[in-house]
Amino acid sequence: MALYFYDAVEMAIALLACWRAGVTAVIPGDLLRATCLRIDGDVDLWLSDATLPVGRDRTHHIDALLDAAPLPPCALGYMGEGVVLNTSGSSGVPKQVVKAWAHLASEIRTLAYHWPAAATASVLGSVSAHHMFGLPFRVLWPLCAGHAIDRAQRHYPEALASASLGHARLIWITTPAILRRFGEHFPWDTLSQRLEAIYTAGGPLPASVSDDILRHTGKRPIQIYGSTETGAIAFKQDATAWQALNRAQVGANVAGSLWVSSPWTGNEPVQTADIATFDAQGFQLLGREDRIVKIEEKRVSLRAVELALEQHPFVADVHVGQRNDMPRLVALIGLTRTGLHALRNQGRQAFVQALQRHLASLVEPAAIPRRWRLFTAIPWNAQSKLPRSVFDALSGARPTLPSFGAWTEQEPGTWVSSFEVPPDLAQFSGHFPSTPVVPGVVQIGWALAASAQRGMPLTVANMENLKFQKLLRPGDLAELALSWDAPRKKLSFAIRHQGAPCSSGRLIHNEEHAHV
Repeated sequence: MALYFYDAVEMAIALLACWRAGVTAVIPGDLLRATCLRIDGDVDLWLSDATLPVGRDRTHHIDALLDAAPLPPCALGYMGEGVVLNTSGSSGVPKQVVKAWAHLASEIRTLAYHWPAAATASVLGSVSAHHMFGLPFRVLWPLCAGHAIDRAQRHYPEALASASLGHARLIWITTPAILRRFGEHFPWDTLSQRLEAIYTAGGPLPASVSDDILRHTGKRPIQIYGSTETGAIAFKQDATAWQALNRAQVGANVAGSLWVSSPWTGNEPVQTADIATFDAQGFQLLGREDRIVKIEEKRVSLRAVELALEQHPFVADVHVGQRNDMPRLVALIGLTRTGLHALRNQGRQAFVQALQRHLASLVEPAAIPRRWRLFTAIPWNAQSKLPRSVFDALSGARPTLPSFGAWTEQEPGTWVSSFEVPPDLAQFSGHFPSTPVVPGVVQIGWALAASAQRGMPLTVANMENLKFQKLLRPGDLAELALSWDAPRKKLSFAIRHQGAPCSSGRLIHNEEHAHV
């Protein structure tokens, strides 16, 4: 039976029902059509609270089954396959991993050993319950520990904060991608005293983010290391070595790649692609085998380049990769406030040169990225991964337009959208190299592009009442207002930043020319 629930409690109910009935539970990682069709032929039916891209006669909701006769109660045994999980496919084709009920139970007992429930808390999470971090940490372990489970997945920091306000004691299950976005405006004053612990997994947590959370809450996030294939392997709370979980054994093969064996792997060694070194304190992760590339006949660790860049005060977050059409590396940089200030006041060239000088003493010349792309935040997905297609898009041509948010009608006939001025806007290169500002003609182009996106493409015959009153800089958050005067064929636009007007004007449409 395939299970997919947005509601964590219903997920727990369905999972326990499968366990009691001796049914194997297949849990897809997402509801993409290709994913569901790949699984559909291997399951008898689907149980879900979502709309699925499979036949309606093959799907059921828990509410529709409440009138069925219950099975008699019994102690749950450990025989049978249990759960079939699907990997994210971020490092290749997704594959299925079978977890016996005995293996799941053993892992949950180990989590309870390390983090016993001193008192009941409410567990809220930004991660889904369909992967081997969210399933045990957001559903199974809280259930066994007697904690309250927040039913909804809280995708954004604001949603996590808002949902937390109604609880006296909090445990958060989240990813580094979410923790990076907390920032200074997060309501720490309201929530810090309620927070018992933060568990995070999915990718490296920058030390600066851990330090900020410690400063606000007095607690560091507990980082969890593991995979779908291995389950949880180890934990740490700062820059010290990873500590293997109780009853988990770790080692390295001749190539230096980590292996793990535990009761929840069936006590069979599982080889990972993560390179590790060991000392008396534990082990350190140096990156993945598949993140070793050859550049100019030299082996380069992409993770080593990332770690070097993370030491620079301009860098809050970083992803280094290789494009198929470029032999040299590309660096995607998430900016700190210091980094954004440097970009705004020194320009892109000086900014990049500072990072290049920094790397020159830390990595081989061939490992210094040739292309740089700058962001206020790297758009990691919910699992703190950056799919290949997203990397290819972000590492391509520099943007010429902002990404406009949802449009709302502020007053009759006037539509408003919020946007961020891209820090790496292509037009900054010539306007001006050391003090980037958005040219006025570019702002007019944005109004035209936004109008076209809203289904009103214009051919401009003339412009009137143009005003440019305030500079727009990299990373500025602004609003664009559009108003269409149909009788006069005029589009009025206004861009505002922090409530102050930046630019405005009227663009006159040449309807005759538009039809030629």
